[in-house]
Amino acid sequence: MDSSFYNLNKFKTDNIRAVDAKFEAQKIAFAPLTFQAIRAMLNLNILKTIEEAGDTGITCKELAEKTHITEYGTGVLCEMALGMNVIKFSEDSAENCEKFIIGKIGWMLLEDDLTKANFNFTNDICYMGAYDLDKSVQTGKPVGLKYFGEKWTTIYEALSTLPKQAKKSWFDFDHFYSDIAFPEALPIVFQEKPARLVDIGGNTAKWAITCCRYNSSVKVTIVDLPGQTAVAEKNAEEAGFADRISTHAGNVLDTTTKLPEAPDAVWMSQFLDCFSLHQITKILRKVYETATPDTNVYVLEPLWDEQHFEASSYSLQATSLYFTCMANGNSKMYRYKELVDAIGEAGFALKCAHHNLGSNSYSLLVFRKKV
Repeated sequence: MDSSFYNLNKFKTDNIRAVDAKFEAQKIAFAPLTFQAIRAMLNLNILKTIEEAGDTGITCKELAEKTHITEYGTGVLCEMALGMNVIKFSEDSAENCEKFIIGKIGWMLLEDDLTKANFNFTNDICYMGAYDLDKSVQTGKPVGLKYFGEKWTTIYEALSTLPKQAKKSWFDFDHFYSDIAFPEALPIVFQEKPARLVDIGGNTAKWAITCCRYNSSVKVTIVDLPGQTAVAEKNAEEAGFADRISTHAGNVLDTTTKLPEAPDAVWMSQFLDCFSLHQITKILRKVYETATPDTNVYVLEPLWDEQHFEASSYSLQATSLYFTCMANGNSKMYRYKELVDAIGEAGFALKCAHHNLGSNSYSLLVFRKKV
């Protein structure tokens, strides 16, 4: 069954029982507290200690002794974790000797890379700013960004100066998603044998370096904000590709910023979701001005209506709220048709679409100038 068909039909039905709907509503009502409960259990090593106890399990008293937390503290956190199905009582628990064991959800929180990237990103980047989501929706500005400083209009200007942990969580989140699709995207891009590739929004040069390792002759120009191009240059030099990776600093939305002329390929990985549909069309018009009829324009994006799993669509819909309150106030994770239509308005035609790249079901859309 086509994934988008499945998702769209799911959103058209409302078959949940009233009693279950009430429970789901309570999860939303207490969501900030339950999130912080899990954060505390992770930071205080409580959840990991329960996992390490294996099938034998561990009592609240033993847990308190091992983690140096009071029984009261471990008790309230573990009771909430039980309610969330994060941990369970062991099969042989008695009322006077209840033992905790890790549940499947708890294992995901501890061991699943996707969950860890999402959790840390939400905590270190989004949590405080999400309080101003309503104001962001009203104004079209990332009002929550003020928690990192007052001088920026978008989070991209602030990236190089974010606190160490926040910066790590942001890049871990960003790279976890797009990087997984790189191995499947590379053969598609290089079957056309591009000699000159322009990477718009090249960030830390990960894609550019990957391209140079994959192909011994390609030259890549990274277009990004000055703070990011400085990082990209440093990383390219450390990787040994300073002679094949160059940078082109500037704000792609600025009318004075010109893109490199006549590239064989233009690459945008998880870049266009950083802009509104109107801005996407504006950016692609700039690409159109410098592209030749043979230039392939590659857009790699996770489209929320092209996902295999409900959890993936949900994660992408939630990520849209990050863009609203923290990143820029006007962009989101897009659906297939709205992104294709916005690029089409700039004068490009969809040549082909490769869906389900990588474990995160990325879509690689390939465009050329309309004839």
